[in-house]
Amino acid sequence: MSKWALFRLATVGFLLTGAACFAAANAGGTETEAQKRDRQFKAAVADYDAGHFAEAADKLQSLLPHAPNSFEVRELLGLTYASISQDKKAIEQLQAAVRIKPDDAAARTNLAASLSHAGETALAGEQFRKAFELEPHDYTANHNLGEFYIQAGKLKEACPLLERAQQVKPDAYDNGYDLAMADFLTGQLSSGRSVIQSLLATKNTGELHNLLGQVDEKDNKFVDAAKEYETAAHIDPSDDNLFAWGSELLLHRTYEPAVEVFKFATLRYPDSPRLQIGLGMALYARGLYEESVNALLKAVDLSPDDPRCYQFLARAYDSSPKLVDEVIQRFKHYAELQPGNARAQYYYAMSLWKGKRLEQADPDPQTVESLLKRSIALDGTQADAHVQLGNFYADQHQYQQSIPEYVRALELDPNLPDAHYRLGTDYVHVGEKDKAQQEFAVYQKQRADHLAEDDKERAEVQQFVYAAKSGSGARSQ
Repeated sequence: MSKWALFRLATVGFLLTGAACFAAANAGGTETEAQKRDRQFKAAVADYDAGHFAEAADKLQSLLPHAPNSFEVRELLGLTYASISQDKKAIEQLQAAVRIKPDDAAARTNLAASLSHAGETALAGEQFRKAFELEPHDYTANHNLGEFYIQAGKLKEACPLLERAQQVKPDAYDNGYDLAMADFLTGQLSSGRSVIQSLLATKNTGELHNLLGQVDEKDNKFVDAAKEYETAAHIDPSDDNLFAWGSELLLHRTYEPAVEVFKFATLRYPDSPRLQIGLGMALYARGLYEESVNALLKAVDLSPDDPRCYQFLARAYDSSPKLVDEVIQRFKHYAELQPGNARAQYYYAMSLWKGKRLEQADPDPQTVESLLKRSIALDGTQADAHVQLGNFYADQHQYQQSIPEYVRALELDPNLPDAHYRLGTDYVHVGEKDKAQQEFAVYQKQRADHLAEDDKERAEVQQFVYAAKSGSGARSQ
């Protein structure tokens, strides 16, 4: 979303014409003194225009005792302090200016902006609303109040104001973008698409094509969405645009192009964890498991605290017999980094156990058992952790211990075909054939109508993509 539309330049332009008024207001002194102060005021304006804010503040502060009721001096001094982020001083001067001219919408807008910058959100909102009440048909008053409502999460209140501002200035890019985004977020897809297409006619930008891609995607126009994301990435190959394009291809299983996009993106932005994850997932989907593990290892190194890295690394590692030592090292570090994280302990246990099965690592079985138990102790609702602990015991023919783990896993999630099969097998081993037949029957039924594993993986990919987009896809302030 855009920044507030302020009146700084317009106000300063008015001050230049107001200098004569300032001199007349000080006619009680000698003409030479009045002229000297007039020149000092003009010099302060020149300093402000040139970006010499400290010098402007000094000149205006020395004028203030001679003209404490000058709107122009108070306003410009407030704007000067705002420019150097001295919020408290800025608010003090801008409040004084509003007291002198309470019906000046521009003064209230500038005060509102400073209050917002200082974190005084409620007070800022009051001033934006008063500015709007003073000039209900003004572009800036409508845009600012609409923008304020957007930042407050009040999208429905924002839309009419942004629409009115757009009617006043149809070519106003910032307002149009904000309006289109608000329409998208509130589900007004047709309206949002219309605003974007109107803006594109005058300004062809990557962020507009990206937003249009989001609108098309939400409207289930996936081919159109992919085209828009591609156009956005060609116009502006930013991290956001490349991720949006690559992930759209990944979501709809166009894996080869997705790999190429993410490869290009990671070369351009080698420090982006989400691009490395995207590349890892695309490579995994193509069956390039070792390359996938390599990409996900890079993602882990870039963002050691991101659980998504480990989630997808665990899956890729399960399909790749190589890089065992590197993978175990990362999962061990994650478990040490987050000792209270149940998944971290689970992933470390599984990486060690897989390494042992591949005979490329030799962990103590007690370590694997201990880690799985610790994971369950931290979060007993993990059905897969119970299944794996059951598998661990079953592999050692400890059926009296494995059976309760499978039972508990199926209490947590009855739709686990493999758990039913393993439980049935263990019942056979302990001589409970009737129970075994029941479990095998459930297994057969679930295998027939159970969702395909790739559908589950696609849902996880989709969750990651949408979360990654929402985390950094918003337009910067």
